[in-house]
Amino acid sequence: MQGKIMLKKLGLLAIFIPFLISTSFAKADQEIRKEETPTQTVFIQSRELDSRAVVLKDYLAQYDSPLQNNAQDFIEAADKYGIDWKLVPAISGVESTFGRQIPGGYNGWGWGVYGDQAIYFNSWKEAIFTISEGLKKGYIDQGLTNPYAMNTKYAASPTWGTKVDYFLNDIDKFTKNNQTKSLTVLVNNKGENTKLKEVLKLKETLNEATSSTQISADNRINVYELALSK
Repeated sequence: MQGKIMLKKLGLLAIFIPFLISTSFAKADQEIRKEETPTQTVFIQSRELDSRAVVLKDYLAQYDSPLQNNAQDFIEAADKYGIDWKLVPAISGVESTFGRQIPGGYNGWGWGVYGDQAIYFNSWKEAIFTISEGLKKGYIDQGLTNPYAMNTKYAASPTWGTKVDYFLNDIDKFTKNNQTKSLTVLVNNKGENTKLKEVLKLKETLNEATSSTQISADNRINVYELALSK
């Protein structure tokens, strides 16, 4: 009798031992895989806000434009493709009141809109870069370098070019009137005791410069309150 009981126990052990071993290996394999899974690293890049973007943001804010927080994207896209940084914002003013009236999909430029058909984007940034590239390759590189020349290809309305040109000039005027606002007082990095006449000379240079001109690296400035000796 005892012999039979012993045989039954041995039989049960023979069944469960392989199961326990396989389970242990499976857990060990999961632990190894968990340890081998790389940790995702997120890099956050800091970038200097372009002075043109500061002014453009203020301009778009006048219209309560949803594009105002993408002012830097307008500048970077324009610089990347070598176009006037005011062009894409100006077109958005004509086509959608600076992004306030759109068919959807972040398309504030009437880009690819034909009847009920339209191109949709995943973000304002994607739209800005796509349209900047399209204007460069499909218009400017083809000799259509101003709104009046672009008009026949871009829009059916014969007044489209005039309206875009209006916003180009309006942004330019706003920029010239507000260029020193974002920079406050300009003081040469080489010292805080820069003579007032030197500061005024820098400000005069900014006022006379075209809206696309940037201060050179040698004239990078610090911002101080107006407390300078004459």
